[in-house]
Amino acid sequence: MAYENGGGAFLIPYFVALLTAGIPLMILEFGLGSKFLGSAPLSLKRAKKSFEWIGWWGVIASFIITTYYSVIVGWSLVYLLKAFTLGWGADTGAFFNNELLHASDSPWNLGNFSYPVLIGLLATWLIIWVIEKKGVQAGIERSSKIFIPLLWVLLIVLVLRAITLEGSINGIEWYLKPDFSKLTDIKVWQAAYGQAFYSLSLGMAIMITYSSYLSKKSDIVNNAFIVSLADGAFSFTMGFAIFGTLGYMAYAKGLGIEEVVAQSIGLAFVVLPEALNMLPGLKALTAVAFFLCIVIAALSSLISLVEAFASSIMDKFEMKRGRAVDLTIGFGLLFSLIYATRAGIYWLDIIDHFINTYGLIIVGILETVAVGWIYGADKIREWANTYSDIMAGVWWDVCIKVVTPVVLLYIVYIETKSNLAAPYEGYDPAAIMVGVGVIVLGIFISFLTPFINKEVK
Repeated sequence: MAYENGGGAFLIPYFVALLTAGIPLMILEFGLGSKFLGSAPLSLKRAKKSFEWIGWWGVIASFIITTYYSVIVGWSLVYLLKAFTLGWGADTGAFFNNELLHASDSPWNLGNFSYPVLIGLLATWLIIWVIEKKGVQAGIERSSKIFIPLLWVLLIVLVLRAITLEGSINGIEWYLKPDFSKLTDIKVWQAAYGQAFYSLSLGMAIMITYSSYLSKKSDIVNNAFIVSLADGAFSFTMGFAIFGTLGYMAYAKGLGIEEVVAQSIGLAFVVLPEALNMLPGLKALTAVAFFLCIVIAALSSLISLVEAFASSIMDKFEMKRGRAVDLTIGFGLLFSLIYATRAGIYWLDIIDHFINTYGLIIVGILETVAVGWIYGADKIREWANTYSDIMAGVWWDVCIKVVTPVVLLYIVYIETKSNLAAPYEGYDPAAIMVGVGVIVLGIFISFLTPFINKEVK
């Protein structure tokens, strides 16, 4: 994101987005969960009965993400095992596409399972099942107390390793070099708001669920600032590790940094393994640290996604935790199997594209309108301020009622306009309609679920 949108200058729109949308919405979701003490659907229902479906749409969107995110965790586990011996070989692109994914030529050519991916997927769900079955304190909280500090330790190791490499300064310069002309490009601001929204897991029913476990006297506003700024700080710091390593790779190849940068999946699973192969020393150690970092971060995210769904069905159907976890993981595993086929990469790309825009962002818009304009932003603000050192003031009301919904609506408008102008990534219309169908089905289920006649105590 930073590289494509002005380097160091991208930090300006990113922090504006964080302050005007990310943190305000985080305070809103923390406030809802801690005030109404329930999962997203239950908390929104307790605010106003007609809001329950909004919570369910967040939960269903979160569940859809769970089905394909678990496969990416599975890839990461495979790479972590390979990291000990750099087992991806010299041609990292061929390893990823042919040996790991066994990618077919179209979304409709499912073929067989890719067995390395399938094994990684099953291992992922087993790990999540064990942690979730232990409960909130013994499972989620305890794993977080191990995972999060370890993430920062691994991050520091990776940064120190990167900045000691020859040519690393050139990569870091590319990362931070400000191009202020980009600040006049509306797409850069759109990217900044999207990054702040996605990276904080807003609209996924996660933060409402997690905050329902907070003690009554928790400092809501301060917690929202700490979580949001720590998330941004981690991403920003990881940039030094990534671009320092890419700088060395460009130096060793005699190329410009722009010639070795890749986006998204290609960066993590193709370009960086190649860069790790080229390190002058400590190759395996650095590779293990890097992919262990990815695995831990990914598992932490997946745990939160599973918890958002499991807690919601516990609340709705008065279900015991063990059964709710079994059902969540059972259905998650079942629906995730398509992504372990040889066409899995295509379906992952399509579904992810539509769920991010028409799932999470729309939930964010609905939350700001429902809470800000109908329930009353002042009620959540007063609750959040009760035990907070930093007070949410009028600025928060303005962000929740005006800035955040307007910006998110604009992002939806731009994405819709782009999708109507040309099929996403050139996929055939039938494949695109599957992506649209998943969204429509999810919204239909979210509307239907509140009418199930099982009253929640």
